[in-house]
Amino acid sequence: MTVKKRLAASALLVLAPLSAVADEGAERLTRMLEPVKTYVADFDQEILDSGGQRLQEASGRMWLARPGRFRWEVDAPYEQIVVSDGDEVTLYDPDLQQATVQALDERVTHTPALLLSGSTGDLTESYEVTRAQQGTAETFTLTPRDADTLFESLKMTFYGETLGRLQMTDSTGQRTAIEFDDAQQNVDVADSRFSLELPEGTDVIRESP
Repeated sequence: MTVKKRLAASALLVLAPLSAVADEGAERLTRMLEPVKTYVADFDQEILDSGGQRLQEASGRMWLARPGRFRWEVDAPYEQIVVSDGDEVTLYDPDLQQATVQALDERVTHTPALLLSGSTGDLTESYEVTRAQQGTAETFTLTPRDADTLFESLKMTFYGETLGRLQMTDSTGQRTAIEFDDAQQNVDVADSRFSLELPEGTDVIRESP
């Protein structure tokens, strides 16, 4: 997977199935996520190989509104914008003057992405969820029940009531860690954040479901 594709895949770490469940860890995670209607934050992303060597760093800002809408802007080292309007996901690469558009269908929403989207579903059907607490930090580890997924484990760390960190580990041992800063929950976010006007001449590629 190329660096830019890794960055795009990480953008989808901000959406997933969500509902009340019986499992203690999943039940607590649901209670943490359910009140979140919008989420805005700066982020720093780091990708490490299985030996812990840094492969890539990136930074930017994200906006999210349930259900299913988000905007993920990477400022450095490669400018990139990923936007979902709740129906489609558009990945825009200014360097290549290219945009890829994909429907926000069931296949997409079952990626590790959609952890804040508020779509219906039972976490325990898709994941085993465990919880650990250290001081004010609560970490939830999600392990997919289906082997055909993009990751082997996904950790979500909350500081107080606010999501502060995501860490994904794939089948090769590669880790993607995203730290959120200056996070704000349930603030007003304009609908225009979730639309993208592409410059004239952009090459648009539509991927079939």
